[in-house]
Amino acid sequence: MKLCSHDSHLSKSSHSSCESSPVRHCQIQAGSRTLVFLFALLCAITWTRLGALPASAQTTSAGVNLAKSDTAPSVAVGTINLKMPLADVALNAVINKVYAIGYQNVDVVDGATNASIPVTVKAKWTDFNLKAALNPATNKIYVTNGGSDNVMVVDGGTNQATLIKSEGKPYGVAVNSKTNKIYVTNVSGNSVSVIDGATNAVTTLGAGRMPNAVSVNTVTNKIYVTNTASNNVTVIDGATNATSTVAAGKTPRALAVNSVTNKIYVCNSLDGSVTVINGTDNTTSTVATGGYPLAVAVNEPTNKIYVVNYNSNNVTVIDGASNHTATVDAGSGPMAIAVNSASNNIYVANNLSNNATVINGATNATSTIAVGTDPVAISVSSVSGKVYVANAHDGTLTVINQTMRPGK
Repeated sequence: MKLCSHDSHLSKSSHSSCESSPVRHCQIQAGSRTLVFLFALLCAITWTRLGALPASAQTTSAGVNLAKSDTAPSVAVGTINLKMPLADVALNAVINKVYAIGYQNVDVVDGATNASIPVTVKAKWTDFNLKAALNPATNKIYVTNGGSDNVMVVDGGTNQATLIKSEGKPYGVAVNSKTNKIYVTNVSGNSVSVIDGATNAVTTLGAGRMPNAVSVNTVTNKIYVTNTASNNVTVIDGATNATSTVAAGKTPRALAVNSVTNKIYVCNSLDGSVTVINGTDNTTSTVATGGYPLAVAVNEPTNKIYVVNYNSNNVTVIDGASNHTATVDAGSGPMAIAVNSASNNIYVANNLSNNATVINGATNATSTIAVGTDPVAISVSSVSGKVYVANAHDGTLTVINQTMRPGK
């Protein structure tokens, strides 16, 4: 599934720089291609600039750089034109529905036919949808709207939407399907909104400065929030709402949980590192990555962790047992990542080269698939094996049909 946690950048039209936001606290290096109108709008929702992208990639701890294989693992089977700038994509694999998150609306795509219909909700010019998370137990989808300060709750059965007020530029969202609680980070509010999925009642908890990404360990009922401006992680006890703080590196902005090993992996973008939190006692260790790690995903069956390094155009592969690393080449500006645990394929959306890198998790061999313009999010269906890439600039979803692993 996706955990595609990622930064966004500017439109490649007329903007060259902007103030930082929940998704962006930096300027892209000179000569780098800029992103899209969608994210130019997001840049208008400004906070404090935290720094520039590192000038060069940092060295990984293992230093193993693996060659590519051009063996095609998959083929793009379709392009769904939604005609709107896209920010995220979420899946309900059980009912085979895909939710494309656009800046002013949400489209529901039938995974069997690729037909799409918009969710019924009256959009405002200030609406700026950012992230989505699904509760498969209730078939509800939660979408953060940083422009109008609300969370959209979409009923997957009826496609009707309800709006819940969430102050302070809501951005990240995660669901604990076991407790039916939804956790939303409020960037300018320095807080987390806890939504009761049964009643839509909201409880607000304090967090660090500029909370960004959020992830849940459903086994331990612990919730982890990256605080980009205070360089730490807020840990929430889901049973009591009590919080504690764990130090991280500089500008933590993405994280993923391995619920099997009870370890949490936090991308420190300006440090070029990952903080590994032991969920049992909150002790930490640090693993070096490439330049500007931007997204991370875990393959629990193999205990491998995949870290997307935007500035060095590669992926750091961490062995969860030893913290040893290897480096796999990706395309230009890798930005988002998704894992198919069943096939042991890993998919990376390369924002600046308009393609996706497919990694064979057994061998680290890779291949490349062309997608749309400015891919910013990626998600894989655990049932069909199809991969959906949200292309921000041209407002399309690329559908990839998995056939075989690269290098097999």
